[in-house]
Amino acid sequence: MHLSIIFKAELMNKPFKPAAPILELDLLKTLVAIAETGNFSSAAEVVFRTPSAVSMQIKRMEEMLGRSLFDRDSRSVTLTEHGEALLVHARRVLALNHQIVAQFITPEVSGTVRLGAVDHVVDQFLPVTLRRFAQSHPGVRVDVTVEQTDTLLQMVERGQLDIALVTRCTDAAEKAKGEILCREQLVWAGLKGGIAAEQTPLPISVWQASCEWHHAALKGLSEQQRNFHITFKTSHIAAQKAAILADLAIAPLPLSACSGKVVALGSEHGLPPLPDFAIGMVIASQSHAPVCAVANHFRAKFAS
Repeated sequence: MHLSIIFKAELMNKPFKPAAPILELDLLKTLVAIAETGNFSSAAEVVFRTPSAVSMQIKRMEEMLGRSLFDRDSRSVTLTEHGEALLVHARRVLALNHQIVAQFITPEVSGTVRLGAVDHVVDQFLPVTLRRFAQSHPGVRVDVTVEQTDTLLQMVERGQLDIALVTRCTDAAEKAKGEILCREQLVWAGLKGGIAAEQTPLPISVWQASCEWHHAALKGLSEQQRNFHITFKTSHIAAQKAAILADLAIAPLPLSACSGKVVALGSEHGLPPLPDFAIGMVIASQSHAPVCAVANHFRAKFAS
């Protein structure tokens, strides 16, 4: 009895230590969405909340952890060192949650989808889209092949691909088989403050001759009787950007691919106008449920 009284007394004198806070999955989803989209407004669309609600969620996490997670300015947000560390854990926790759910809920759709895509689509659209698809369809595996449009179309015809995401200049896209997912503006891209566009002959970077962008660029320059030289021949946007960042060439690129020091060149450079182009989707004639699921995911992505 005496020991019991002493033990109770010690407990009463011991300072109360609150339990560690629990970060809800919704908060972690919002953190990941902001990191992937680069701003609160776009992240709000992803998580189906208002921008103010997203801001409140981030404020709540920062208060819970006692750390600043984002550096904010008027145009974008970037993760702090603490935010980067939390992002790694957030993705791991969300992935584990999907694995747990998939273990107990048999997915209605399962199988493998062979997806082909051009470099631009891979660079701009594939990572986020496929990550979300994997979350909603854990039973479907997507195998990706990156090739040129003509090669991808041939692979679909030969039964080697189920879906192909290709690019076409809009006039050709209207006549081609498949469906148009979106249209984009093609621009001359160069280094911000660079001088490549002022040189003679004009140094350019283009893809292989069968590429629509290659044809449009050379056609415009030839009609202007502009002296040019192809200094970079590459089928990868990353390589074209490397040439631009070194101020060794300019290149025809989608406007959406211009960011940072890679900018769309204005009319002051006297460059010929470039046509718009379309991103299209071609689906094999024999399509099973997983293929339709992937196709619908891309339709929803580009519609948004």
